[in-house]
Amino acid sequence: MAKIANIELGDFPLLLAPMEDVSDPPFRALCKQQGADLMFTEFISSEGLIRDAAKSVQKLDIYEDERPVGIQIFGSVLDSMIESAQIIEQTKPDLLDINFGCPVKKVVCKGAGSGILKDIPKMVQLTEAVVKATSLPVTVKTRLGWDDNSKYIVEVAERLQDVGVQGISIHGRTRKQMYKGEADWTLIAETKNNPRLHIPVFGNGDIDSPQKAVEYKNRYGVDGIMIGRASIGYPWIFKEVKHFVATGELLPLPSVEERVQVVKEHLDRSVRWKGERLGIVEMRRHYGNYFKGINHFKEYRSGLVNSMDLTELYGILDTINQEYAGYQFV
Repeated sequence: MAKIANIELGDFPLLLAPMEDVSDPPFRALCKQQGADLMFTEFISSEGLIRDAAKSVQKLDIYEDERPVGIQIFGSVLDSMIESAQIIEQTKPDLLDINFGCPVKKVVCKGAGSGILKDIPKMVQLTEAVVKATSLPVTVKTRLGWDDNSKYIVEVAERLQDVGVQGISIHGRTRKQMYKGEADWTLIAETKNNPRLHIPVFGNGDIDSPQKAVEYKNRYGVDGIMIGRASIGYPWIFKEVKHFVATGELLPLPSVEERVQVVKEHLDRSVRWKGERLGIVEMRRHYGNYFKGINHFKEYRSGLVNSMDLTELYGILDTINQEYAGYQFV
């Protein structure tokens, strides 16, 4: 049984990775329905939060039916991180997660996200300050290191545990790799097998099928898996992995009818949460994956990603439903 503080997550939990403009409340609700065990918000700038920036504050929205859920922050200024932790505590998430893994240049150049991997003492200092500033359980998401010459994750995880971190998610790449090449899970396994470490270790990177999830579970012995890119436009990945872990059998792929139904729900939730214009625009990144594998779909995809009219979008979805009724995915 994997646990973060008193939060019980089951025998082999599946975590939805925090993804900018993806893991918002509408999408998290769908992943929860499909079996995800722990949600994270999009990462929130500590500087934006203490300045009361509207976009940062909106990301604090969490809902009862998605619990357990963690709010994730990033930053490199000690006082801002402390103040953010105190603001977040008021919104009553189940845990607070610190992002030490984002490789994006605009975050890294400020010494935040994976930028802090060049200064491990500061990483530990910031984490300890956040732990002391809140009564929430604190977890960390990070990478193997800054580059191939600084993969200190085994030692880093131990030091973070020693200052009070209660769980760690590790992406199996360095910052220099960004998302290129294959994720290396051997150091994630080494971290998990460190006899001094007693907090749960979750692996992240390249899990894109139920078979791979089970293979990595067995080979690397992690406490659970965090899934990111493979869930975009495909929340069924969580249910499929769970079923394969339990039975060794693959579920049938979701039908066109089921996909259209979930897309409509996603679009509806997105518009209600963000407003019509932004809700429509931010759905666009999901359509390709929702309908991946359907032949001769280009015209419909083009309609979905170009239309700004809600009625027209629902009309296109209804047409897809009729046109591809009974379509067999392979």
